Amino acid sequence: MTRAAAALILAAGRGERMRPLTDTCPKPLLAVRGRPLLRWWVDALRRGGFGDIVVNTAWLGEQIEDYFGRQPAPPLRYKLSKKEYPAIRFSPEGRDFGYALETAGGIVRALPLLAPGTDDVFWVVGGDIFAPGFVFSQEAVQRFAASGRLAHLWLVPNPPHNPQGDFGLSADGLALNEAPAPAPAPPGAPGGGRRFTFSTVALYRRALFAPPWCGIIRGNPQGTAAPLAPLLRSAIASGQVSAELYTGPWTDVGTPERLAQLNAG
Repeated sequence: MTRAAAALILAAGRGERMRPLTDTCPKPLLAVRGRPLLRWWVDALRRGGFGDIVVNTAWLGEQIEDYFGRQPAPPLRYKLSKKEYPAIRFSPEGRDFGYALETAGGIVRALPLLAPGTDDVFWVVGGDIFAPGFVFSQEAVQRFAASGRLAHLWLVPNPPHNPQGDFGLSADGLALNEAPAPAPAPPGAPGGGRRFTFSTVALYRRALFAPPWCGIIRGNPQGTAAPLAPLLRSAIASGQVSAELYTGPWTDVGTPERLAQLNAG
């Protein structure tokens, strides 16, 4: 019997643009509509049946561990409800190295903590993103596992702060490394070389974080900091990355103004 895929929530960033709010609180614990950003993702993963969760931390990471109920031995249990909450483990980059490892470096570091799932497939999502309607589905995992590809990305229509987008989307569902379109793309219209913004929500296969795609040593014991975009662009160029458009509410909570707008709505 295959196991449900594990999930990694990225929560190690300093949140410079959110200062002074993040001077004393890690950005993933900032509250949107009465609930920390990080908890929105944990609850959504649990609803989808994905209870094996790892959170990477750096800046003020001990606050994140305390919020989820630090205990002397694993598994660490989410303490805010009496009902079946998931096991949460931590990849403490700040404690181990004194700095955050960026996205690819953090994923490689956390991989040994992620229990092998369906065909070694796992979810990754940014802890500073608010997308309350996103559904983590077993069907998506099974479809991706059967595809044999290295990654599946959820893209969103470009927000005002990223008008040129990140990746294109082909008519047959492949992510593309395309130049920006000469004119703005109609909202929700894929294809034609237009670019969309990467939501941070993705399914990955472990093979993407090993040679020949990634040169970081397994488990990243040396603390190599490395971005994710070069790995993705290389895999995209080889036709190894699929994608789809997500049109539900989505916000990169990157500034105090965006946080205030969400809480005023």
